[in-house]
Amino acid sequence: QVQLVESGGGLVQAGGSLRLACTPSLRTPSSYTIGWFRQAPGKEREFAALITGSRLTRYADSVKGRFTISRLNARTPVYLQMNSLKPEDTAVYYCAARPSGADEFSYWGQGTQVTVSS
Repeated sequence: QVQLVESGGGLVQAGGSLRLACTPSLRTPSSYTIGWFRQAPGKEREFAALITGSRLTRYADSVKGRFTISRLNARTPVYLQMNSLKPEDTAVYYCAARPSGADEFSYWGQGTQVTVSS
């Protein structure tokens, strides 16, 4: 069973940094793509970053240059290093897994709150 657990959220001042972690269960295949999404109050969930099984990465324009997604291997957490945080980065951050060859992210974590104060 694929399960994902997020951690690392919290309250930070604008300009600060946070590192989120997404820990996949042992049954999560190494070929799966892991993505980070976020949902701000009153807004739709939006894509932030992803990393494939072969460690290719992609970022939303809104976070490019400030956020870095990384993973050491398929059995270690997927990290989202967030620097130069802005109040508009405030949201619940979710990690998700997409099976190899699939179009959609099928597995989701419970989310972790990130709040950036001005």
